[in-house]
Amino acid sequence: MITEVFSGKESLKIFSGTANLPLAEEICQHLGIKIGQANTTRFSDGEYNFQILENVRGKDCFLVQPTCRPVDANIMELLIMLDAFRRSSAKRITAVIPYYGYSRKDRKDRPRVPISSKLVANLITEAGADRVLLFDLHAGQIQGFFDIPSDHLFAAPVLVKYFQELALQNLTVVAPDAGGVERARAYGKRLGAELAIIDKRRDYDKLGEVEVLHVVGEVEGRTALIVDDMIDTAGTLVKAAEALKRNGAATVYATATHAVFSDPALERIEASPLKEVVVTNSIPTDTGGRSTKVKCMSVAGLLAQAILSIHDETSVSKLFI
Repeated sequence: MITEVFSGKESLKIFSGTANLPLAEEICQHLGIKIGQANTTRFSDGEYNFQILENVRGKDCFLVQPTCRPVDANIMELLIMLDAFRRSSAKRITAVIPYYGYSRKDRKDRPRVPISSKLVANLITEAGADRVLLFDLHAGQIQGFFDIPSDHLFAAPVLVKYFQELALQNLTVVAPDAGGVERARAYGKRLGAELAIIDKRRDYDKLGEVEVLHVVGEVEGRTALIVDDMIDTAGTLVKAAEALKRNGAATVYATATHAVFSDPALERIEASPLKEVVVTNSIPTDTGGRSTKVKCMSVAGLLAQAILSIHDETSVSKLFI
């Protein structure tokens, strides 16, 4: 609890859509406040029916809503909520987005494709957000797609602490592709580990299929920790783990912030050589008994600290790693 240093609770309001209500409630527990009251039902045809059930005029409002599956429905929920708070004269509206949907489309990597990340940023801004709090973006440049202030947090403080407590010996941190080297290097520095990189190629004609070519770095006889930002179908993750095992890795762990877990991710993880996969609750995670290898860590305390810093106009950079 951080209520001892929390002043001005009466002016801070935290609300949630339906995407990850448990996370929003846990954030409120850390701050020692009650979650804002709102109607978050749907009409019979599926339209989102939202109404704020308390006065927010002149309040500092934070709306917790990851745009995870169902992505389009959750994005629409966020937009409708933002519009409601803007029309209710909230003093400041911050969209807290623990998982940013459409983040994989951050550039034109092929002819005649959209930059969906920028489109979503425009929608959020136009709907009424005054600032955004983002969490472990797939691509850091997405911050620049917003024309309003943005804060970008990382799950590393939570995940690194977990692996520090495990005290893994002969550890090598592995980037699953060239784009993940910076993240893996940051983890490796704080864990005192070596660095390796998976050289892969993705077949765009077969959406989601990845061919792992080889491992760059020393992993033979060592404990390998694959570090990524998200796990979707787990195809890349499992092939990386298999490549590490072929190259002599003794044990393979993996960690990622966002547990998207589209089918058949959990079945793949369970059948893979991975010993443990550590994720966070940025997205609601329920393995349904399909995998015993997945461990979920809470980032509610980290998000609560960031919300408090934004509310009190103090530095958020102290939470970076």
